Amino acid sequence: MFAILQAAGWPIWFLLAASIIAVALIIERAISLRTKKIIPPTLFDQVVEVYRRQGVSGEVLERLAEDSPLGTVLAAGLRNHRSSRYVMKEAIEEAGRAVAHDMERFLTTLGTIATAAPLLGLFGTVIGMIEIFGSQSPTGSNPQQLAHGISIALYNTAFGIAIAIPSLVFYRHYKNKVDTFVVEMELLASKLIDILHGERLA
Repeated sequence: MFAILQAAGWPIWFLLAASIIAVALIIERAISLRTKKIIPPTLFDQVVEVYRRQGVSGEVLERLAEDSPLGTVLAAGLRNHRSSRYVMKEAIEEAGRAVAHDMERFLTTLGTIATAAPLLGLFGTVIGMIEIFGSQSPTGSNPQQLAHGISIALYNTAFGIAIAIPSLVFYRHYKNKVDTFVVEMELLASKLIDILHGERLA
């Protein structure tokens, strides 16, 4: 592996750093964006049951807000349970925007790596081409320098593409996952508003 990095020249170190960051972000988002962590399956029913049994208290709201992103959104609605539908909906939307922003954390960086990796590979390719042309002299080509230039050009291009593809795939996957979570939370929040205003039973 070290021999490949050596053959690829110094531009490969930028790509290596980008690949390490991308892998770290992919793992971090995989852990953070688990469905059970974002939208616990039984949380909504528990919230409705507690509200009907004992109403709203500061302690319940605090525990709910710290439970999960869905809990944060539902807690925002419950804080305004005596207000009109409009006020409740506005509070829920504000909390939803904050939660969505948190869920999208690091995705911009992952998307940037997916875009920048091929450009970094292209930069390495240009450096390799400079090496190739630099090996030309009036007396002929230097085979060793020529081979080194070709290695830099090819390895950097390959590494750039290899980093960009999984980064882009995971960026799109997590972006879609966040959008799906947001829609599900909106539906549950609307259901909560209807229940609190007595327009539906469950």
